[in-house]
Amino acid sequence: MTKYDFDKIIDRTNTACLKYDFAVERGHAADVLPFWVADMDIPGPKEVIDELVLRSQHGIFGYTDVKKDYADVLMDWFKTRHDWQPKDDSLIVTPGVVYAICTAVRSLTEPGDAVLIQRPVYYPFSLAIKQNKRRLINNALILKDGHYEIDFADFEKKIVENKVKLFILCSPHNPVGRVWSHDELEKIGTICLKHHVVVVADEIHEEFVRTGKKHTVFASIKPEFAEIAITCTAPSKTFNLAGLQISNIFIENKDIKKRFTSEMYASGYSQPNALGLFAAKAAYKSGGEWLEQLLVYLEENLQKTKAFLQDELPLVKLIEPEGTYLIWLDFSAYGLSDEKINQIIKEKAKLWLDEGEIFGPEGQGFQRINTACPWATLEKGLLQLKTAFAAL
Repeated sequence: MTKYDFDKIIDRTNTACLKYDFAVERGHAADVLPFWVADMDIPGPKEVIDELVLRSQHGIFGYTDVKKDYADVLMDWFKTRHDWQPKDDSLIVTPGVVYAICTAVRSLTEPGDAVLIQRPVYYPFSLAIKQNKRRLINNALILKDGHYEIDFADFEKKIVENKVKLFILCSPHNPVGRVWSHDELEKIGTICLKHHVVVVADEIHEEFVRTGKKHTVFASIKPEFAEIAITCTAPSKTFNLAGLQISNIFIENKDIKKRFTSEMYASGYSQPNALGLFAAKAAYKSGGEWLEQLLVYLEENLQKTKAFLQDELPLVKLIEPEGTYLIWLDFSAYGLSDEKINQIIKEKAKLWLDEGEIFGPEGQGFQRINTACPWATLEKGLLQLKTAFAAL
């Protein structure tokens, strides 16, 4: 018997919700069922909600900043769950991980410099590079027997040939669901250290790792890696707090931290969102039990989804995820163009998924679906998908 009811369906419409209330503005039918953006249709821990109510009742929402007690809660969380103890003075609070990535790009590279990513990957990485007038260099992941791997020879070759200064690591990887092993991350770090490449490690999905797999914090592998790392974490995915805009960035290298914070201040950002700070502290302090029960529920959703696809949509191949609550689905067996697949999903299935192409050309033929919702919602979406593709 679980303490939390993750099956409860909560109406999110008419709440200025990006996931549900902006379908028409983004070219979808008003009644589309959304599984695109990575936020959960699940309320956060009661302890977080209680804290927000308490702070709201205080009635004053003035400038707020980070005190040592917040850092202490974070340090305890990462030490307990990930055997990682960042330095006390390494914490920087930002309004989001994407904001932090853009800040890192601007502070550690110049216009025209090369920044490396591994597509198919979370599409804001590409935007952070291109919109800041840097050169995007791609070390494409290799799909082999239903499993994505890193081409390390190409990784180093691209760094050397393009004089890459910055690498944006997605760990666990969105959208392909890989939880990179200690050995894989050590190979990445060794190459980056050798060629003086700073690693921006987006580890926002670090808590969503399936049984048998372990998330390794890149900066925890060696002290030398911590010296070239910007570790990006947040309660936004873990506790479904994205709208409260708070992320925890750890930079141990003094020079890198100074350059990062200088650029952050130049952008006009200083103190964090007050309610975001209070909610994050409550989540990291008291949300562990909620998270453990949620992980069990998400695994059940995954197993049901796998069974449904095998029985009802056998041409849709699920890439077995090791982490995240996002599933990478291969529709290429239908032999249809991406445009046609998107049309069927959008107009016939009445679903809003993330099209594979937005993660890079390597995502052609794929769709990403968010499974972090009540099973009844997910099942409804899968049934609509089945009906739409039945004639094929």
